[in-house]
Amino acid sequence: MSATPHPYRRRRRTTRFLAAAAGVATVGALVAAMPASAGETGKKPGHQKPGRYQDVQLLSFNDLHGNLEPPAGSSGRVTELQPDGTSKTIDAGGVEYLATHLRQAREGNKYSVTAAGGDMVGASPLISGLFHDEPTIEALNKLDLDVTSVGNHEFDEGAKELGRLQKGGCHPTDGCYVKGKKFKGADFPYLAANVLDEKTKKPILKPYWVWKQNGVKVGFIGVTLEDTPGVVSAEGVKGLKFKDEVETINKYAKELEKQGVKSVVALIHEGGLPASAAYNYDCDSPGGGDGISGPIVDIAKNITPKVDALVTGHTHAAYACTINDPSGKPRMVTSAASFGRLYTDTTLTYDRWTGDIARTSVASANHVVTRTVPKATDMTELITKWNTLAAPIGNKPIGYISGDISNVGTESPIGDLIADAQLAYGKELDPETDLALMNPGGIRAPLTFAAKGAEGDGVVTYAEGFTVQPFANTVNLQNFTGAQLVQVLKEQVTGVNAASPKVLQISKGLTYTLDLTKTGADRVVADSVKLNGAAIDPAATYRVATNSFLAGGGDGFTTLGQGTGDLVGDDDLAALEKYLLANSSATNPIAPPAADRITVVK
Repeated sequence: MSATPHPYRRRRRTTRFLAAAAGVATVGALVAAMPASAGETGKKPGHQKPGRYQDVQLLSFNDLHGNLEPPAGSSGRVTELQPDGTSKTIDAGGVEYLATHLRQAREGNKYSVTAAGGDMVGASPLISGLFHDEPTIEALNKLDLDVTSVGNHEFDEGAKELGRLQKGGCHPTDGCYVKGKKFKGADFPYLAANVLDEKTKKPILKPYWVWKQNGVKVGFIGVTLEDTPGVVSAEGVKGLKFKDEVETINKYAKELEKQGVKSVVALIHEGGLPASAAYNYDCDSPGGGDGISGPIVDIAKNITPKVDALVTGHTHAAYACTINDPSGKPRMVTSAASFGRLYTDTTLTYDRWTGDIARTSVASANHVVTRTVPKATDMTELITKWNTLAAPIGNKPIGYISGDISNVGTESPIGDLIADAQLAYGKELDPETDLALMNPGGIRAPLTFAAKGAEGDGVVTYAEGFTVQPFANTVNLQNFTGAQLVQVLKEQVTGVNAASPKVLQISKGLTYTLDLTKTGADRVVADSVKLNGAAIDPAATYRVATNSFLAGGGDGFTTLGQGTGDLVGDDDLAALEKYLLANSSATNPIAPPAADRITVVK
């Protein structure tokens, strides 16, 4: 999975087919002297009045993306640093295990609240995506999620569908999936403080929510990244305006303070990139926030000190860091990777005298959602119910592979496979098609050789293909000059993609060198760009296949929005299915591509 913003579905496949606690984590505790009377132990014998300080447990996670079942391959593992400096990987994720871990963590904690940082749904595997993510909302209800911010993927089907997920009701086109049973919607509030209706100028959902327990009050403000329209298709955000994250949070922190709520947590669907991929990396060493970069750093530095902690997401990274607020005081900033592989346990010490969090005592740690604990039976029942409904579609074989086809790397084997599939499909539409480009964020998972169910090793099912490409983008053909094509490659590492390059996956025949020791556009070695061994001619015209998201200029590839001679084909998963069926069989499976088209210099 790419740790970058991801595209939206242009449309859903549902209509088309339904018609037929382990691990020791980094503790970013802020060390300071605290009065000993924390929690209800602060009561004196014979007195019923609580003590001054009350510890509040904040459990959080982010970027679940409808992964109810344990994610496959590397998407279902986390890296853990060992005391001797080595690292190991741990299988993680799956809501049957997440539920058990959260329930165990809450034991003995009367003051516990569970929050999320957005992208609970969208880009989901078949078990959820086929049913407009109703299964995931049901699972989150059972997890006792209290509140979440929206993420960019919450807008995959537009604001109206997001409203249905919040309020309930059967889908306007596909109706109710369980006969006689109406979808009841989310038991928890979605917060969208910086997402405004262009006509009313008001947030489309609640901007904040206040958790209360025995006199303790903690406010939650939820925002998504301001650049959501730049990383999604226009259809998903039509009629909406996305405001600055910092300005929005600061505005509502003041409003909460006027209401007497001085303890505030910001839920922000924007994130950072720690220097290590290990979930227990100490990003506060040698100094607060030194080991983390990315958009969340500037955001955290500018959010008012009235906010006591930040729960973040979007980058699918894991961290529990402190970043100084505008007054120079350290403040906790956390993210629990993605797909339900981790959860964060943060202790907020509430001062009943002031109504605020004693910030110097905030401690936080990420914990692995191991698969060694008992499964939560209610989640097993939920998964079984929805898998039974999805089985007639999901179990259909669409291809055969001889080994794992990974989604890891600057150029990944699965990226090559998808680009090749789109090139082959493009040639069916127009024999003059020269090459294909695929955005890394549109590739959500690897293809694994080991059988997931009863299909047998090496068999690729429709459900597995859907998990890889769940967006239902169409495959589009456009004409570009050679100069424009080189410019597209430069846009991978410049503009909005300068800080976090988005390296397009390319079809066979296209080769070039990416020199990451250089800066800006120079990282793409222009004279190295070749097609079938011949240098790209700046004046020549090339026929290029992309998905509809890229064809609209998504992910900062503005030049791809300037093509001519547009031709729109079928959806991208259909192209992959056709390619696998044409190029593999049970006796002659397709081998993982070598991922050797881009020469990367580091």
